[in-house]
Amino acid sequence: MFKRILVPTDVSEASRKALITALQLARQFNSEVELFHVTYNPEAYWGYTVSYDIVVPQEQIDQIGEAALEAALTGIDVPDIRIQKKHISGHPAAAIIEEAKGDFDLVVMGSHGHGPITGAVLGSVTQRVLAHIQCPVLVVK
Repeated sequence: MFKRILVPTDVSEASRKALITALQLARQFNSEVELFHVTYNPEAYWGYTVSYDIVVPQEQIDQIGEAALEAALTGIDVPDIRIQKKHISGHPAAAIIEEAKGDFDLVVMGSHGHGPITGAVLGSVTQRVLAHIQCPVLVVK
């Protein structure tokens, strides 16, 4: 039923619960999981590179992404599941929406549990993804 599952992570407790849920589904359906992390950068928000003269070297972005992916998997048993790890820099919601356009049957995401008002004010990534994504999304609280 689910051949490929996309699991965005920000290494929060909510995304950890989502990963565990995705891994349970992957075991059940013999699915492949892509663990996906987006390293937020100021350029992604402002749309240009002038953003207060903040420049983050690509090497540092790569190190942050690798560390986040490893941290997300710490203490989770995954020997029987095919897991791909991918990280990019950018705006999290936009990057997840773009990545989900690939060959994924399901996206499993965590939610921090902000209500609709707070989420709108704070800018919930999950809400933005739900509004623009085409494939099924499982939100884990």
